[in-house]
Amino acid sequence: MIRPILIHPDPRLKKLCEAVTEVTPALRSLADDMLETMYEAPGIGLAAPQIGVMSRIIVMDCIKDGPPEPMVLLNPQVLWASEDVNVYEEGCLSIPDQYAEVKRPAAVKVAWMDLDGKLQERDFSGLWATCVQHEIDHLDGKLFIDYLGPLKRQMITRKMEKLKRERARMA
Repeated sequence: MIRPILIHPDPRLKKLCEAVTEVTPALRSLADDMLETMYEAPGIGLAAPQIGVMSRIIVMDCIKDGPPEPMVLLNPQVLWASEDVNVYEEGCLSIPDQYAEVKRPAAVKVAWMDLDGKLQERDFSGLWATCVQHEIDHLDGKLFIDYLGPLKRQMITRKMEKLKRERARMA
């Protein structure tokens, strides 16, 4: 089921999310919905708070050409980050049509629990590293625009407030 994506500013996007304590059928269903919502948007990552669920769950798939490689990460955490950095032009499904260059570690090692309740660990680099860091930020109430200067951040926030007003009028 495709779920509506919250648009910034929304207080839920700025909150710390709760850890997942067990894998339940409802959680599996949520993960399926999140992947479906992400692909439909279309995007390469989605965090649970973006659909109003305050749990530490992210989904991502950074494969553009080729068979999809969907990932579901429960309680993801960065164990290590490289000193080398990459700058990517990031966007966000909760901040539609707004992009900005964000500097992040070029590679990270992330640990998480999978849908079988097993602990996983993987090194990510390139776009995958940027994506996983962006999505983990969502779980901590942080948006990519928080890395920007105050003027640029305010400009984007005003555009999103206007977009929300226009959407509300059309609803």
